[in-house]
Amino acid sequence: MKILVTGGAGFIGSAVIRHIIKNTNDSVINLDKLTYAGNLESLLEVSNSERYVFEQVDICNRTELERVFSEHKPDALMHLAAESHVDRSIDGPAAFIETNIVGTYQLLEATRQYWLTLDEQQKSAFRFHHISTDEVYGDLEGTTDLFTENTSYEPSSPYSASKASSDHLVRTWLRTYGLPTIITNCSNNYGPYHFPEKLIPLVILNALEGKLLPIYGKGEQIRDWLYVEDHARALYKVVTEGNIGETYNVGGHNEKRNIEVVETICDILNELVPQQTDYKEQITFVKDRPGHDMRYAIDASKIEKELDWTPIETFETGLRKTVEWYLENKTWCQHVQDGSYNRERLGV
Repeated sequence: MKILVTGGAGFIGSAVIRHIIKNTNDSVINLDKLTYAGNLESLLEVSNSERYVFEQVDICNRTELERVFSEHKPDALMHLAAESHVDRSIDGPAAFIETNIVGTYQLLEATRQYWLTLDEQQKSAFRFHHISTDEVYGDLEGTTDLFTENTSYEPSSPYSASKASSDHLVRTWLRTYGLPTIITNCSNNYGPYHFPEKLIPLVILNALEGKLLPIYGKGEQIRDWLYVEDHARALYKVVTEGNIGETYNVGGHNEKRNIEVVETICDILNELVPQQTDYKEQITFVKDRPGHDMRYAIDASKIEKELDWTPIETFETGLRKTVEWYLENKTWCQHVQDGSYNRERLGV
């Protein structure tokens, strides 16, 4: 099987590619624009594989998309290319509209044009797997409610609105044109190779450098955390075994308040890299993000029941692995920050 992965140099995309190359016999075409968050160093361990090819292409470039389909003739597509940071979307929503909505449209149309050239057996086997987020559902008001695949959409930020739009486009291309699509919505990912504008890598790196550890509001926001390698396994399951037209929610069963996450990182660092003072003394509370949702939580029972997937890592084991990875890969951290982002506050 030959799988085209868009956004394969990003955090989740690179984890998906590493999983496929290391654990299956499938081939991968990695299509990535290489924006600030894309880093081919995340794929060094698989980049020499004969089953791996890289194409530097913007998903908004229809001509280049058509060339890639014509040359590589994939059997399935996993669409992860996206602008993905909420704070960045508040400062500059235009890039999110362009990539997440217009780019998804261009990709859908290029895929459909290619799909129509396939024979009937190839058509029926083909899959367009769109990877999305739980943020499209908005804010969970209760303390026990969970997002299901039938939860209505109520996005709160330009980022989540752009992802909600792309979800609707993907479903429309199935209903209107028959393109065989599947959607997954995931909870907050964390793990190795995570760009340091997100909470966990930001806190780890700031702590090690003696900088303040900023927490929005009082840190009471609750998120369900999913180890990225568990997510990669789930995504491969969906693209190879999932049913056309279905949506699968992917979560880690790890609801944590942001303040708990930061304090746990500090505890691990106190053990692994002790300093004269407790890392928790670097915690500082800052003005909350505009429109900040208080709670996300995923009901992942559908994918567990239908596709026999469950997360392997608990939050405790996954977070320790993550901290240890950042301690062992400081060169990667230096290279990924090329000067365009210096861990400053965005989205104010």
